[in-house]
Amino acid sequence: MATTNDLKNGMVLNIDGQLWAVTDFQHVKPGKGPAFVRTKLRNVESGKNVDKTFNAGTKVETATVDKRTMQYLYNDGTSFVFMDTSTYDQLEVSPEIVGDATNYLLENQEAIVATNDGRVLFVELPASVELEITFTEPGLAGDSATGRTKPATLETGHEIQVPLFINQGEKIKVDTREGGSYLGRVKG
Repeated sequence: MATTNDLKNGMVLNIDGQLWAVTDFQHVKPGKGPAFVRTKLRNVESGKNVDKTFNAGTKVETATVDKRTMQYLYNDGTSFVFMDTSTYDQLEVSPEIVGDATNYLLENQEAIVATNDGRVLFVELPASVELEITFTEPGLAGDSATGRTKPATLETGHEIQVPLFINQGEKIKVDTREGGSYLGRVKG
């Protein structure tokens, strides 16, 4: 148990049996009346965002979220299998929990897997990943001057928009948070 005075960004609270991560908080002391804490909370499982206000000093139940770096091994058709690199324990994660991360996940890639009491909450990839383009229309000389884009298929099978000068077989950096936007070429 903690009080609302102990809140920090990233802390996970157990409110009515659901887990909520604190994304923002503000202590408010109005001229009249008691102090309170205004928070923005994100549901850990559904991703839904809500605003909630607590009286200052109110007790809140915290949840222990264990975040571990794990290696993605393979997809067995029904679930994604991750391995804890320190204990070699394997963990099966359903596709619903992995979510959009499947678009950027390659075998042997590391990801953060968050659990609470043995239940997997979410899978978090690095902010950007390097992936190879397996198919796109050929680029033409001089295409780098325009801001136009074309579709390109990544080695994971996911399709994103890339600048016209990018060619098939090139490795690019992709942002995993903003819907898979192109960040640049990978040198070397």
